[in-house]
Parts: sequence; C-alpha cells; structure tokens
Amino acid sequence: MIEIKYSGENMMEQYAVWLDEISFAYDQNTVFENLSLQVREGEHIGIVGDSGGGKSTLLKILAGLYQADSGGVTVAGKTEPEQIRGQVALVMQTNSLFPLSVRENITCGHDIAEADLWRICEYARLTKWIESLPDGLDTNVGERGNQVSGGQAQRIQIARAFCKNAPVILLDEPVSALDQETRQYVLYALDQLTGGRTVIHVTHYPETLDDSYKIYRLEGGKFVCE
Repeated sequence: MIEIKYSGENMMEQYAVWLDEISFAYDQNTVFENLSLQVREGEHIGIVGDSGGGKSTLLKILAGLYQADSGGVTVAGKTEPEQIRGQVALVMQTNSLFPLSVRENITCGHDIAEADLWRICEYARLTKWIESLPDGLDTNVGERGNQVSGGQAQRIQIARAFCKNAPVILLDEPVSALDQETRQYVLYALDQLTGGRTVIHVTHYPETLDDSYKIYRLEGGKFVCE
C-alpha cells in the first residue's frame, strides 16, 4: 500500500485539497485512521473501491458536511466546515432536488442573468428538455424531484454546480444509476463542468474516468495507487 503523505506548511500552499492524517469513525467503527491526500489546483483525482469502503464519507468530509475526528482538512485555503462548503460544488448519486422550479433548483436563490442561466443550461445539456416543459424554467420538479428522470435530475445538479462556480468539484457516483444513453449525456455535461477545475470523483466505474484522472483505490482506510 502507498500512503500519500507530505509535510511542511509551504508545500501545503501548493494544493487545492490537503488532508493531513485525518481519522473518522461512526460510533466505534473506524473508517479512516491517519489518512492523507494532497490534490493540486486543477488536478483530477478518481477514487475507486468497494462499497462501504468510505468513499462517500470522504467526499462529505471534503464538502464540509462531516468533520474529521482528528487531523487537518484544507480545501481551497479554508479549514472550517462552514467555510469549506462555500468552496466546493457537490454532485451526488441521489436525486437531491428541492420541490421547487427548475430555475430555483439551478440557481438556489442566487441572482443570475437570464442569458447566463440559459448558457449554463446549454452546458448541462438541459436546453431542449426545458424548452419542452409547459412552464419552461419555471416548471416545478415535484416533491423530491419526482417529476423528472434520473438523468434530468443529475444534469440539474450539474447546472447548479456551474452556477456556484466553486473552485473544487466533488462527484459522488454521478452516473451509476443511469442507462447507457443518459450516462453519455451526463458525462458530456460533467466534462464541461470539470474542465480547468480541481475534481475529486468517487465511482464504481473507473471506465467513466478519462486520461486526465489520476486514480487511487481506497482500501482498508488507506489509498493505494491503481
């Protein structure tokens, strides 16, 4: 196994993501112990591994949703979870839409010019679908997004990430529940979103990661180079 670890405050400044010997446990079940990882600005990292190995937990720590029990977490220069949350955009496997309009699910209350919003929809491959809706962008997606398909929900999340314009993109199995045709649309949208940004993508499907990704396996709470 290869433990990815560096030290030194000056070196820390070179990285968009810095995990310094973090540990995390659910009750008495240890998920990570002294886990370290460094990701340079603009670097794409793929993390694969068996179910239950801690991939999604790690992503939630990086998103500022969970706090490590010990060790240091720095994302885009921020160390507190509430600050980290402003530096990342998270696209999840599950449908995380609100019972609001398509527009509100994308903008999340941010003031975005109409032309910019439509450009974002085009990047996310949503335009034709939105134009077919009875109320366009103002069509309600239903309770828990039950009026849209899985692929449409994923692309709305991707458009939301575009609107946030965060420097770090976190992807949690964004295509795992999709059929092959829809997966290709979503992968195209992800390609538009992630270009030039720092990306950490956890997946069971390493074949969805292109040559820009450096891939690690999370195994036994440690990273192993693929």
